[in-house]
Amino acid sequence: MIDSATAAGLDPATLSDLLRVAGSPGFDRLTEQLRRTGGCTAPIRLTGGTKLLDPATKTVIHAYNTDAEPGGVLRVACGNRRASRCPACAWTYAGDTYHLIRAGLTGDPGKGTPDTIRNHPRVFATLTAPSFGPVHNRPSPRACRCGIRHPEDAPELGTPLDPSSYDYAGAVLWNNHASELWRYFTIYLRREIAARAGLTQKAAREQSRVSFGKVAEYQKRGAVHFHAVIRFDGPDGPHTPPPAWATLDLLTDAIHAAAARVRVIVPANEDYGFVNDRVLQWGTQLDVQPIGAFGNGEELTEQAVAAYVAKYATKAAETTGTVDHPVGNKEALILLDVPDHPRRLMEACMDLDAVYPDRRLRAWAHMLGFRGHFSTKSRRYSTTLGALRQVRADYRAAQQRTALGLPDPDEHPESTLLVIAHWAYAGHGATPGESWLAANIRRDLQHNREHARELRAQLEASTEQEW
Repeated sequence: MIDSATAAGLDPATLSDLLRVAGSPGFDRLTEQLRRTGGCTAPIRLTGGTKLLDPATKTVIHAYNTDAEPGGVLRVACGNRRASRCPACAWTYAGDTYHLIRAGLTGDPGKGTPDTIRNHPRVFATLTAPSFGPVHNRPSPRACRCGIRHPEDAPELGTPLDPSSYDYAGAVLWNNHASELWRYFTIYLRREIAARAGLTQKAAREQSRVSFGKVAEYQKRGAVHFHAVIRFDGPDGPHTPPPAWATLDLLTDAIHAAAARVRVIVPANEDYGFVNDRVLQWGTQLDVQPIGAFGNGEELTEQAVAAYVAKYATKAAETTGTVDHPVGNKEALILLDVPDHPRRLMEACMDLDAVYPDRRLRAWAHMLGFRGHFSTKSRRYSTTLGALRQVRADYRAAQQRTALGLPDPDEHPESTLLVIAHWAYAGHGATPGESWLAANIRRDLQHNREHARELRAQLEASTEQEW
């Protein structure tokens, strides 16, 4: 597990703690715990235990207590979706998001969507923020406005050409109201669909449903934009076909019209020099692409869309150079060495907090003002993240029953056992040596999964060739 050549490159504190962990009597059990968390580097530590009782005889079938565990605690995954906080739990979250989005595209009866859903009109739409001032970019085939052809990894990409004239206040206020812009978009979308179908809104609702799953992504300039799968369904959701008038072209036209209608007003505040109301709206760069079902030459396939959404479900504003935790004051931004452009955006949040206290801009400065959920879906789009987590929990419970030689309660309801549990929070996080160990476990697990996925893809390809 511990490679001496790799360990030699560690800092002295981590290496010292790693040697302590490796020499402890509970090392094998600690490794097993970390493996069960998927290699979580910041696990939650619990104390307590469980008992399985036969309710008829009151006999203890099995008992577990953390007293015998390494450090006297049980380590469970933190569940944080941010890749910057916990790559292992973020990987699990991204996988769940992938299956959630894909189930709403390909169909999965086990996840609440029939296979016939592939015949429903659906698009992948990207709604962006407007311009707040010219920034360095990579237009093709021309050079940037500054006269330089920037490489793909140039640090100045997304930063203003002239920071003194850039609308930092407008940028963070737009981020702060982005979720409201989306809410109004979904309202107007249903209205535009009804208008194009020549129906009242009530009649349109009785004949069709619009479902969506979306994710938020930060552009390099620090503005949030949304990627959304938008799908036509029948009156009872994905289990019924949409009406004949619910075409792909109608959906596309309605999306463009709805986005153009959205307006959110930020009221003036003359006490702070904001003498006019500010009108927030979507940017002109609206991209709507149909999603291909089987990948037969289509530019955008179901798998590609699901993978794209899952990729950004674990990322946040830290991709622009900010930090992934709240910051109390401007002085801290200097100590944290935040780059100039995201620092100015965060400072704008702090300055505007007194102007619009109900928007809690200071509290969300590390998110550049954005305070919404990163991944959301409509109720009938497909399954839920909670349902996917429950599947894993049930699988683990079945594994434990098999290990203990206990019957399946679904097959033998008369043998149902009583579970008595008592848990207490004992802390959060890991020592440097434990974190290093967990990171290596996560790397190995991910490598094994990727290798298995490649083998499965090769097997499927060879099977298709034989047929």
